[in-house]
Amino acid sequence: MADIDNKDQAEMDPADMEDVEEVEEDETGEDENSKARQLTVQMMQNPQILAALQERLDGLNGSPSGYMESLPKVVKRRVNALKNLQVKCTHIEAKFYEEVHELERKYAALYQPLFDKRSDIVKAAYEPTDEECEWKADEEEELTDEMKEKAKLEEEKKDEEKEDPKGIPEFWLTVFKNVDLLSDMLQEHDEPILKHLQDIKVKFSDPGQPMSFTLEFHFEPNDFFTNTVLTKTYKMRSEPDESDPFSFDGPEIMCCTGCTIDWTKGKNVTLKTIKKKQKHKGRGTVRTVTKTVPNDSFFNFFTPPEVPENGELDEDSEAVLAADFEIGHFIRERIVPRAVLYFTGEAIEDDDDDYDEEGEEADDEEGEEEADEENDPDYDPKV
Repeated sequence: MADIDNKDQAEMDPADMEDVEEVEEDETGEDENSKARQLTVQMMQNPQILAALQERLDGLNGSPSGYMESLPKVVKRRVNALKNLQVKCTHIEAKFYEEVHELERKYAALYQPLFDKRSDIVKAAYEPTDEECEWKADEEEELTDEMKEKAKLEEEKKDEEKEDPKGIPEFWLTVFKNVDLLSDMLQEHDEPILKHLQDIKVKFSDPGQPMSFTLEFHFEPNDFFTNTVLTKTYKMRSEPDESDPFSFDGPEIMCCTGCTIDWTKGKNVTLKTIKKKQKHKGRGTVRTVTKTVPNDSFFNFFTPPEVPENGELDEDSEAVLAADFEIGHFIRERIVPRAVLYFTGEAIEDDDDDYDEEGEEADDEEGEEEADEENDPDYDPKV
């Protein structure tokens, strides 16, 4: 049998022999590649190797490539000239943002009459006309005349069964509860107070004054505090840092100041009373001590950490201020201008749609990766 095989091989064309050798080499290469892939997967599952790799990558972040150092001196001089031009651009950009602030102030005055009317409707100081209440629904939401009449009768029946509410009850509280950034700040004991919130206004600094804006929270008379308005002022700066001009990225909030809340006795939700038992070291007697400690509350928003003159803060205070600045900007730029859409949830749905699209893309990519792995003859799901 061996003689026959040798004879067959002798009679084969030399070109065929080359093909056979190439196939054998390919198969060997595939086996080696498969083993290499499996070894790589196992290594990447080792936490010590991953930690070492991450440390190495962290060390590379921001490290110079050496290209600049390799440039001739004459070229480096020209690059320095470009950087000086960039600094001048940064100062022009700062002036641009100052003018944007002036433009915001101008248009805030145009928006305000509309916001005032919104407030009057919310707090029942003004009843809108039928014409003002007419809202054209989307085509898919349009109803037949028969369905409209039926819905109208049902609404009238409901109105007869209950008291006619004034304005739009709990308008701002609903807005806060609908927005994750704000609802995370709310505690159950805050809600009865925020039911009395009637309006939030944004006031910009006067012309010629340093850039700033103030959030005004207007409350109707209530049993919790005597203030009718609670304020929070954010001071801003639109100028590059001389020591690091290229870090400039538009106006930044430098600090913020709150206000004193004149709480009614026993109604301060930012404080809570706790009782602790203390044992006397010598006599062994036990006594109960009452202490007042800070309490989680939305109204802590009006007492932010103070920024020292040297500007240095501990990590906790920095984190609190960073979150505070984000909230202040969000209320000013999104909540106040589009309050009704956050009340109805339409603005939130738009935000969610954006996130869903990203999620779908990620899911699709993940699905494609899984499909590729399953179609790979070397893929081993156990590895």
